[in-house]
Amino acid sequence: MTNHFSALHQASSQPVFRRKLYTSNSIKCCENPNVNFKPTDNNGLASFPEKRLATTSSTIKPPRPRRIILIRHGQSEGNVDESVYTRVADPKVTLTKKGLDEAEECGKMIREMVEEDGADDWKVYFYASPYRRTLETLRNLAKSFERSRIAGVREEPRLREQDFGNFQNREKMRIEKAYRARYGRFFYRFPEGESAADVYDRITGFRETLKSDIDIGRFQPPGEQSPNMNIVIVSHGLTLRVFLMRWYKWTVDQFEGLHNIGNGKMIVMERGYGGRYSLLMHHTKEELKKFGLTDEMLEDQEWQKRARPGELNYDWVDELHRL
Repeated sequence: MTNHFSALHQASSQPVFRRKLYTSNSIKCCENPNVNFKPTDNNGLASFPEKRLATTSSTIKPPRPRRIILIRHGQSEGNVDESVYTRVADPKVTLTKKGLDEAEECGKMIREMVEEDGADDWKVYFYASPYRRTLETLRNLAKSFERSRIAGVREEPRLREQDFGNFQNREKMRIEKAYRARYGRFFYRFPEGESAADVYDRITGFRETLKSDIDIGRFQPPGEQSPNMNIVIVSHGLTLRVFLMRWYKWTVDQFEGLHNIGNGKMIVMERGYGGRYSLLMHHTKEELKKFGLTDEMLEDQEWQKRARPGELNYDWVDELHRL
């Protein structure tokens, strides 16, 4: 330790610059003749080659993942008997035997789907809600993947279920859900809980994290980055609907028309021909209509199949006409 500190101290006491002064092209800092910098192009990168390296590497983005796969947890005890929530904290509700089987079957379906691509270097990276039923779903669907195929796992609290309050009174919740139907599913906030709009706010933060992870290639180390990465998000029915709403910029009215996907089921956002993600790369229009997509939303998904990242669909919604 002493040697390290001594070396640091000695290094810091040495002059930093030992250069001859420039004349006509010199810029003097604060009129100090001993501190001179030669003008350079590219914001001074010639004087700092490490900056040039960083700038060059940052302009070459890693390949975008092949898919973003959204999974709803398997059947839980609360799905079978709502009275469970009166005595068990929502984050601690477990899967049923059927739910465990659904999760395992879902893993097999994901594996079959990615293997159909015919690529040798595919992998999966998991984001999961920290609730017990989502983690149990993750553990069981992950049985279909050997360790070498799993690029990583991250527990993400922003993917949790909508908060309905703490221990729930069954009769009170029945009344509250009736109020929600009258008030509107997106904006109605449960006492001591959240509205779907609140979930939207935290999902917006998660989306930015995910986008950043995609842009920097967090899922694989440099030199091993492949376009055959598959992101798997294990979460809850409403949370996944809100995620899709935020990603595709659906309106509140469009959100109100959506339905939960089934327990242990998936909805797949697959990279299209231009690089954006479209639901129509994997699903049929009939499947998406059952989920709640309108003809207008399906037209946008057709555009998403061919558009490039950064492009805008100017024909997507005529807001003034619609409002």
